[in-house]
Amino acid sequence: MRYFGSFLLLLAAAFFPASLLADTTTVIDFEGFPDSTSLTTQYSGLTFTNATIITTGISLNEFEFPPHSGVNVVFDDGGPMSISFATPVLSFGGYFTYLEPLTLAAFNATSTAVASTTSAFSSNDALFGDPGSSPNEFLELSFASGISSIIITGDPLGGSFVLDDAMYTSTVPEPTSLLLLLTSAAGVFAFRKRFL
Repeated sequence: MRYFGSFLLLLAAAFFPASLLADTTTVIDFEGFPDSTSLTTQYSGLTFTNATIITTGISLNEFEFPPHSGVNVVFDDGGPMSISFATPVLSFGGYFTYLEPLTLAAFNATSTAVASTTSAFSSNDALFGDPGSSPNEFLELSFASGISSIIITGDPLGGSFVLDDAMYTSTVPEPTSLLLLLTSAAGVFAFRKRFL
């Protein structure tokens, strides 16, 4: 009986870890900020560089750069846009309208490039984009071991693309599975204490 409780605890540990984690996708639509807001750390766990929010009918020419949703987008203000994640994410994507070819590069915690992708066209703005292109091209990167930062490059001096509805997927503990594991562990310890 002494080893039965330990066996149950090991069995729970072997089967529960995978179910303790769930992938959660977060979408950032850039709404709720006034035109010309410099985006830095307004979103919890994210740090933006060279990113400024612009609004339809004010600083944003929506006829050339229509938002994917809402009225706000973010653009590369002064150079390549970067996004750093406080906790590594599994994937990052977003809807881009651009004047020059885009490159998205993902880096891990040691700043090693782990994934990259490029836009399908040289330009996809609504008025003057390449034939066959359309605004709001979805571009995405993923890396199972975790992405710590993203760099999005169009024109090295900036002012070449807008991003809307950025999204990232992270792994978070699943509350119901965690509760189940803790309840099981408590039961094993109670059983063990009672019969030993």
